[in-house]
Amino acid sequence: MSREQQDALSRTALGVFRLNGQFLAVSEKLAEPAGLTAAWWQVLGAVLPEPLPVAGIARAMGITRQSVQRVADLLVRDGLAAYAPNPAHRRAKLLAPTEAGRAAVRRIDPGHAELAALLSRELGGQEAFDETVRALERLSSALETVSEHYEEPPARD
Repeated sequence: MSREQQDALSRTALGVFRLNGQFLAVSEKLAEPAGLTAAWWQVLGAVLPEPLPVAGIARAMGITRQSVQRVADLLVRDGLAAYAPNPAHRRAKLLAPTEAGRAAVRRIDPGHAELAALLSRELGGQEAFDETVRALERLSSALETVSEHYEEPPARD
């Protein structure tokens, strides 16, 4: 690995960590009027198209199953989601939004649309925004591919 490659990796990681923090901060602000947190919104958003098991949500979001389980249990407790039987797996129930959960996410839509428009303008238009998305998706895919090399952590002495 060249020094330039290492520097690019470091700059990329720091940029993504900063971006993650920025997205979490703005997501908290967008979700607050709907009575949600960013994490609640994220989990509800994952199951809007179709119910999913907690492990499937965790894989899609790149976070731990335990984190999703805690949020899912809170959403169910507050009536924003419900567990349903999973025909593919008896023990891994599916999480599905309730009408109250869907309504909460809909309350976020105006702020979400405003942020999307502001970002699109700041990036230079929809084409530039789409290219940014494609670059992030390529980075994620590439990191997923190369991370297979690191699945088993090295032994520590």
